[in-house]
Amino acid sequence: MIKNYLPLTLLLTVALLLTACKKDDPKVPNEEELITTVNYTLTPTGGGTAVVLSFKDLDGDGDDVPTIIGGTLSANQTYTGMLDLLNEAESPSESITEEILEEDEDHQFFFQSDVSDLIISYGDQDENGNPVGLNSTLTTGTVASGSITVILRHEPIKDASGVADGDITNAGGTTDIQVTFPVDVQ
Repeated sequence: MIKNYLPLTLLLTVALLLTACKKDDPKVPNEEELITTVNYTLTPTGGGTAVVLSFKDLDGDGDDVPTIIGGTLSANQTYTGMLDLLNEAESPSESITEEILEEDEDHQFFFQSDVSDLIISYGDQDENGNPVGLNSTLTTGTVASGSITVILRHEPIKDASGVADGDITNAGGTTDIQVTFPVDVQ
């Protein structure tokens, strides 16, 4: 009688071992993007020459001194702002802007400035109606000098107090990149 059940028992044992030892596909964590270049293009409304604030750290490790190019803005002017982020360590360069657009609910830019009368407001939203910041409006006031800091946060708490208004205080998340550009308003 044992002889009759032996092949069936072996077959069931092998099938059980094969399914029990099956490994799930490995889970790849969301690796942060390498951002080597940030260009913040400010185009005057009504026409005129665009001002491009630029940051480059081509190896992306922060060991080298990055190239930062500031700009001169006109007083009492409104600009349309567009951010473009790249990974130029790749060949051809990879658009990080496209990745941010695809994962817009997981990203938000924050803008800070010590220039008096300079206001930056959001010009775009994610699918949930929360700000992203790839597009913005920048308005200058009187003549002044200082800086504009652009901060990209990954997985911010977009519904936290003040975050939708651009206040980074309660945003949480992690900083993907933070760049400070020198600016003059003339």
